[in-house]
Amino acid sequence: MGNAHSPPTDPQYVSSSRAFTQKGLQDLRSLFNSLASQSQSNGKFISPSVFQSYFKLHGPIGERMFDLVTQERKDQKLTFEDLVITKATYEKGTKDEIEEFIFRLLDVSGDGFVGRSDLESVMNAIFTNMLCKEGSEFGSSSHQDIVNIFLNAANFSIHDENCTEEAMSFEDFRSWCSHLPTVRKLLGSLLLPPDSGRPGTQIPNLLTPKDIDSNTVLLRKEYAWHIGGALSQHELEDWKLLYHSSVNGLSFSTFLGNISNHKGPTVLIIKDKDGYIYGGYASQQWERHAEFYGDMKCYLFQLNPKASIFRPTGANNNLQWVKICFFRIF
Repeated sequence: MGNAHSPPTDPQYVSSSRAFTQKGLQDLRSLFNSLASQSQSNGKFISPSVFQSYFKLHGPIGERMFDLVTQERKDQKLTFEDLVITKATYEKGTKDEIEEFIFRLLDVSGDGFVGRSDLESVMNAIFTNMLCKEGSEFGSSSHQDIVNIFLNAANFSIHDENCTEEAMSFEDFRSWCSHLPTVRKLLGSLLLPPDSGRPGTQIPNLLTPKDIDSNTVLLRKEYAWHIGGALSQHELEDWKLLYHSSVNGLSFSTFLGNISNHKGPTVLIIKDKDGYIYGGYASQQWERHAEFYGDMKCYLFQLNPKASIFRPTGANNNLQWVKICFFRIF
């Protein structure tokens, strides 16, 4: 008699399984069995609805992820082999393999092109489903404006008669991710259990005085989420407002005094007269120095009209510097 539980002989599965320890494969088997039992499939496969509910991937991005995980068979059946093969590529593959998978994931329409409408669907899913929490600002009346600042960071260099809109090349995609590290983190972690602290979902807790008008505060939660993508986990906890021109006045001495009394890293955000919002992250305490100081953890960012992060190139050490000059009048 044949063995009904004999190991699969699919070469791709056999190769992919080597990316996991024995315990890792056992954990995946346990996850599969649990989800398959909820799918009413006699333990043979996971249904789309159960898959999307468990990973909290809904709408077009959830449908596209299921399609990719099932090797685009369109049979609505996710097998254990599918799960192993996908996780081996998406989570344990080379940088190129992982980014190629994410790039294909962004094509939520499945037409072979990644256009602005695809990215819009993905960013809407991020803000409305993956980051939206009770009491948060996500999903507010200016929601579309926030989505647009992330879309504005993208370049669409492909003009193809088979595509109804301009589309991203793979290099366009990589450039977009380099400017939006938080988006890249999140898109690279969608098959991790969402309740375990999925990378890219951390939002700093913004501590502001109760008597300040929230409409005057430049740092929205979405902006903080974006800025925090280039920081470590322990730096994504409480962010305290140290200085605001409408509260503390326009004195540079007051500004410098307020931020110098804080020993940790700081974020400086500026809005100019044209409405552009930008700033920088200073990794070290602000002190008067005759020369530049700081380290390669410092970076600049833009928040409006598009979101981008600009890391230091390493060409020089001109990272932090502050000095007050006094002139004597004769």
